[in-house]
Amino acid sequence: MEMNFYRAALLAVTIFFVGCDEAPKPAQTTQPATVLEGKTMGTFWRVSAVGVDAKRAGELQAKIQAQLDADDQLLSTYKNDSALMRFNLSTSLSLWPVNDAMADIVTSALRIGAKTDGAMDITVGPLVNLWGFGPDQQPVHIPTDAQIDAAKAQTGLSHLKVVNEAHRNYLQKDLSNLYVDLSTVGEGYAADHLARLMEQEGIARYLVSVGGALNSRGMNAEGQPWRVAIQKPTDRENAVQAIVDINGHGISTSGSYRNYYELDGKRLSHVIDPQTGRPIEHNLVSVTVIAPTALEADGWDTGLMVLGPEKAKEVVRREGLAVYMIMKEGEGFKTWMSPQFKSFLVSEKN
Repeated sequence: MEMNFYRAALLAVTIFFVGCDEAPKPAQTTQPATVLEGKTMGTFWRVSAVGVDAKRAGELQAKIQAQLDADDQLLSTYKNDSALMRFNLSTSLSLWPVNDAMADIVTSALRIGAKTDGAMDITVGPLVNLWGFGPDQQPVHIPTDAQIDAAKAQTGLSHLKVVNEAHRNYLQKDLSNLYVDLSTVGEGYAADHLARLMEQEGIARYLVSVGGALNSRGMNAEGQPWRVAIQKPTDRENAVQAIVDINGHGISTSGSYRNYYELDGKRLSHVIDPQTGRPIEHNLVSVTVIAPTALEADGWDTGLMVLGPEKAKEVVRREGLAVYMIMKEGEGFKTWMSPQFKSFLVSEKN
């Protein structure tokens, strides 16, 4: 699945590993970490696992890639034969059977969408495509009000629901051309799925990532907590803004500073506000969320990014979320974190 929704895949991921390589090392490491990497969903995946020998590493690499390929086939909007695109391309308003994974992902997305007052909207694909951040080409000129209104008329969380009948799950839409895009939570789901695979394989110490979403368990190879760096939100340098110990949680960052283009003399962010139908223009440039699962973190970071700093803070306080926000201020940045986030913070750069 290509990450084309509010935020495209960040080839230079805004969250990255630090703990395994930078923790103080004892004289001898008895269980070295094995690092496996690959590509999926238009981005990169990485697994750092403790106690995996070379023979098993090759087998694990194949299992990981096979699982992620299956996730991509479930959620991709770039493959017309994916489970999601078969639903999107159908004009039927009847119940559409889906597997448990799809039902869980959509249910979580709809719940977060409701709690962010529609800011996290998995039906906003027509607007993303209109502005050139989906499979379609970038527009030659900024879309007209009429084009934006026409695309907005095809969106809305109220037009989609998950139905469970006789122990089977279904999706149902009431607009024949409704287009669902799950890439805003796809990385998080895939990271959680990788964590479940590690558990099934009996691996109890790991840090896994898909794009900007991560999940972890246990300690790293040096017996230290897995630590993750949050990148300073600039495309001119790779600098660390903060370091956190995610302590068995999921984490995800959404940033508006990596994926953009200029049109008619204006810089356009890939983060689209479903209410206005236009790219965001506020000064919130990065949102990091730590949650029980990477899927939840992945959904929340997008919704909060769309809301902007003040409305996002209201939601964070109301929901008791662990959130770290970076705002552009003049030529520099200012940061804000919720009380829940402070318990995960190891260090912060000025």
